[in-house]
Amino acid sequence: MSAKKVKSMQTGVDIEDISRFKGKTLENDEHFLKRVYTKNELDYCFSKKMPEKHLAARFCAKEAVIKALSNILNKKLSYSQIEILNTPNGAPYVNLLEKTQDIKISLSLSHDRDKAIAFVIAQAG
Repeated sequence: MSAKKVKSMQTGVDIEDISRFKGKTLENDEHFLKRVYTKNELDYCFSKKMPEKHLAARFCAKEAVIKALSNILNKKLSYSQIEILNTPNGAPYVNLLEKTQDIKISLSLSHDRDKAIAFVIAQAG
């Protein structure tokens, strides 16, 4: 039995100030929010008591994915091509809306009072 050889593995990380997202609303910030987030992401974030924490964490995740995949794909993805969703048990995962090759992405998100952070491991094989 042989192990599957991984063609390429890259990491990405991003950290943001949550205050950057505080007070954002669909009414006042529609252009920015719809450029960066999908409808599913906006529905999720604005269903929470403090949407700014969830907006910041998803922004970090998209930045981390872009950083990790830029070396694998040799191109930069846009925010709208990356969707951050949650499994039924709450674990975040990455949904690439434009499939380019066989890529597996592991994602970890965290936020506290002031900062949000995301860490990504992307593997192409």
